[in-house]
Amino acid sequence: MILANPRGFCAGVVRAIEIVERAIERYGAPVYVRHEIVHNKHVVDTLRRKGAVFVEELSDVPAGAMTVFSAHGVARTVEEEAAARGLPVLDATCPLVTKVHVQGRRYAQAGRALVLIGHEGHAEVVGTVGQVDAPVHLVSSAAAVADLDLPDDGEIAYITQTTLSVDDTRSIIAALKARFRNLIGPDVSEICYATQNRQTAVRDLCRVADLLLVVGAANSSNSSRLRDLGVDEGLPSYLVADGSAIDPAWFDGVMTVGLTAGASAPDALVDDVIAALRRIGPVEVSQLDGIEETLEFALPRELRGPITAAPRAMAN
Repeated sequence: MILANPRGFCAGVVRAIEIVERAIERYGAPVYVRHEIVHNKHVVDTLRRKGAVFVEELSDVPAGAMTVFSAHGVARTVEEEAAARGLPVLDATCPLVTKVHVQGRRYAQAGRALVLIGHEGHAEVVGTVGQVDAPVHLVSSAAAVADLDLPDDGEIAYITQTTLSVDDTRSIIAALKARFRNLIGPDVSEICYATQNRQTAVRDLCRVADLLLVVGAANSSNSSRLRDLGVDEGLPSYLVADGSAIDPAWFDGVMTVGLTAGASAPDALVDDVIAALRRIGPVEVSQLDGIEETLEFALPRELRGPITAAPRAMAN
């Protein structure tokens, strides 16, 4: 077995999880989290056991309860609803997602029609659309560019969901440039650094592996894209939540297994998959060389420093 490098948690996910954990320590349980903090059931269940309560609507949050917005970001209407109710809020939106929000608002304020490259219904896309006070035209494939109800000579700008395949995004940008003469937007290199690094690592892995395993949740966009890359490279490729999803039949005639994990999958799940394979037969594990990620994102000001106040549960 060869492990991709880098794999697993990115800085935005680490920050989001730490926000929930510190909020529970500082303010006491329960802490309410709107939407899954990240798209991974193992992470969500672990935080739930510590005292997090996950809800889809703010109406499910009791008055005055500490509230966390997930790493995917939220629409302005959600922010306004929380403010109107006087809910104390900690925003765990990934700073790179916030950057996309800022870009979109800037383009809209400049009078440009805005195109968002992304997948309809994804939490990040819903939040980004809701952060822009102007119509947002969603496009998820190069072929769909022709169907955009926009003038070919109009002033157009585009932004992108952070967890997409770099190759797919590049092809959509190329289609936009071919149709619209007055088009601006970020370079494909501005897609989330963690997304790019993990996709590069998978391509390297596919050169030396006979089969690819990606540890991640089915609703995790970045994990699904890693599996898609393996398919594109011609390898049998499987997205697995943990070791229990492993099918021994996959490995008939397979000598070298490549293993990676999406940006929201913890190391414990990678270890669980390795343990599952060792129950099938002997496994020798090595790791590819890769990019060392050292980026860290600061926590909200309210959570920095030592805990000095008694948590709510203790105070009560």
